[in-house]
Amino acid sequence: MSLLVRALVASATLLPLAAQESAVVEQGVTFSADVDVINVFATVKDRNERILDSLGRKDFVLWEDGYVQKIGYFAYETDLPLKIGLLIDTSGSQSALIPAERRAGIQFFREVLRPTKDSAFLLTFGCEVELQQDYTESLGLLERALDDLHHKRCFPSVPQSAASGARPVGTALYDSLLLASEEMFRNHAGRKVTVMVSDGHDSGSKTSLARAIEAAQRADVVVYSIQYLDLEIDANLYRDSSGVGAAVLKEISQQTGGAFYRVSERLRLSDVFAQIEDEMRGVYSIGYTPKRGLHEPGYRKIKLTSPRMDVKTIQARDGYYAGN
Repeated sequence: MSLLVRALVASATLLPLAAQESAVVEQGVTFSADVDVINVFATVKDRNERILDSLGRKDFVLWEDGYVQKIGYFAYETDLPLKIGLLIDTSGSQSALIPAERRAGIQFFREVLRPTKDSAFLLTFGCEVELQQDYTESLGLLERALDDLHHKRCFPSVPQSAASGARPVGTALYDSLLLASEEMFRNHAGRKVTVMVSDGHDSGSKTSLARAIEAAQRADVVVYSIQYLDLEIDANLYRDSSGVGAAVLKEISQQTGGAFYRVSERLRLSDVFAQIEDEMRGVYSIGYTPKRGLHEPGYRKIKLTSPRMDVKTIQARDGYYAGN
C-alpha cells in the first residue's frame, strides 16, 4: 500500500511541538520539548547572500503576535543531528529532468550525511505519494533508491467526475508535504529539513496548500524548495519565474523558515543543493517562553528581526500552533 493511501485512510491527530512534554537527547545534544518553550531555528544572510555566523543574542529581536519576547536560550549550532527528507516530483512534467535530479540527489547525500549522526528518507510524488526509502543512515540505500527514480504514468482506476468524488489524477505536491510532515517528521526532535524539487504545480492533491503548510509548521519542518522546470513542455507556462508554481514554493519555504531556489542556466541543480547544505549545517537556535503562555489554542505569529545594518535576510519559521 502506498504512503498516500495509508495516510489518507488513517486519521492522524496533530500535536504541536510545544505540547510534547519530554526532552529528547540525540547524539549528546538535548533538544527542549518542554511545554513552556518554543524553539526557533534561524539562518541569517547579509546583502551578498552570505551566511552570517557570528551574531550574538543582542543582535536579535523576537516577536510573537506583535509583542517582544525574552530570548531564554541562544546558540549558533553547527553540529546538530539532521533528519532530512528529499521530496522529488516524478510527474510527467518532470520526466526529462529525473536523470539530473538523480545525480544531484546522490551528490547531496554524499556531502551531507554523517555516519551515526544524520539520517534521511526519499519520497516521490506524482499522481501518488510513495516512500522510496525510509529513514536510513546508509548512503548506499539512498543511492539505490535514487538510481530507481523514474516517472510513473497515471492511470485512473475509477471514472474521474465530480459526482464520483474520486481524487483527481495529477501531481500531488501538497499531499507529499502533508504526509512527510505527519508521518515522517512528527515524532522526531531536533533539526528537521525537507528539500522539495518540483515545478511547483499541483493538480492532484486531496489536501490544500494551507493545510500542507500547517502540517509542516506543526512538525517544525524547514522546507527548502527548488523550482526545476522543463521549458520544452510549455514555454508560456514557465516563462515567468514569479508564476503560480514559483509562488507556491516560495510560500511554503517562507512560512517554514526555509528558502526558495530556481534552477537556471546560471544556477544548476547541483549548485542549489550545495547552497542548501551550507544553510542546513549552520543555524541559530533560539528558545523562549511565550509571555502569554501556551494554554490558549491557535496560531501564533513569529517575527525575528535584527537591528544590524549588515543583516538582509533572516530565515525562520513564520509561527507555530499552541494548544490542542
